[in-house]
Amino acid sequence: MSLPEPLRLIAYLVAVLSFVGLNAAYLVWAERKAAGRVQRRPGPTEVGWAGLLQPIADAIKLISKQVIVPPGSDRFLFRMAPLLVIAPSLMCLAVIPFSEGVVARSLNIGLVLVFSVGSVSVLAIMLGGWASRNKYAVMSAARVVSQDVAYEVPLLLVLLTVLMVTGTMNLNEVVEQQAGGFWHWNVFRLAANPLMPVTFIVYYICMLAETNRAPFDMAEAESELVAGAFTEYAGMGFGVFFMAEYANVVVGCCVATAVFLGGWDSPIGVWSSPLWFLLKAYMLVLSVIVVRWTFPRTQFYALLNLSWKILIPISLFTLVLTAITMKLS
Repeated sequence: MSLPEPLRLIAYLVAVLSFVGLNAAYLVWAERKAAGRVQRRPGPTEVGWAGLLQPIADAIKLISKQVIVPPGSDRFLFRMAPLLVIAPSLMCLAVIPFSEGVVARSLNIGLVLVFSVGSVSVLAIMLGGWASRNKYAVMSAARVVSQDVAYEVPLLLVLLTVLMVTGTMNLNEVVEQQAGGFWHWNVFRLAANPLMPVTFIVYYICMLAETNRAPFDMAEAESELVAGAFTEYAGMGFGVFFMAEYANVVVGCCVATAVFLGGWDSPIGVWSSPLWFLLKAYMLVLSVIVVRWTFPRTQFYALLNLSWKILIPISLFTLVLTAITMKLS
């Protein structure tokens, strides 16, 4: 028996908020553990078994701290920026299908919503840096805008390539077209585009840049800009920015799972389940963590050159190749 629509939406709202909170808490723990292993140290160990209660202790510490608004700043925008940066990821999760029936709202323009609403978080970081009236935060805001403009272009070209192959912007339909095993997944659909694995790699690199993850974390280059756009934030204002970062990483990996890796489809074509979706998504999240602690931060100009001189030409070539291949077939 299905729930009435208002109750169903409330249930999904609670589920999405809980999902984002748990991810923000325990992905921080996983990242600290991974960083410890890479640097030959144990990581969190004191609070709870293997440090599992450390995220709860950190949350209590942040909540207990005072939110300080620096003098001379734009008080309204300064307080609004953390809310604006977390809201887009919550909205994006509403259209991501974890299985055939587990989706808050199935939209025919789901992909458009994800990429259009997702851009708001970058604007929120920019507003937070500008409202702080701190020179390091303002410099970081300028970097964020340049980085976003550079990497939105190849990301949208990759999206157009997938749209040409699937013929739909509904994420449920995109996943359903990939049913039947890993040889049907978009990342392996070489008949439609022989360079589809390259398209997936371009998406992955752009996702790292759009979510401000190392080696592209120019918004918070602590060796150059103190703490970047977050320099003047304290307490939960600072904590919400980090919650949004991990929420955006999860959203990016979920979109990659749905668009390229078959969503909830089993690799062998039997026993499709939401567990497959979560397994694929968190494998991508783990790879994002490993990349952060493997590669050093790039220079800002190298970051822009990577997009304008390499990723955009590659994504344009794969788009044209897809169009020619589909036309000939």
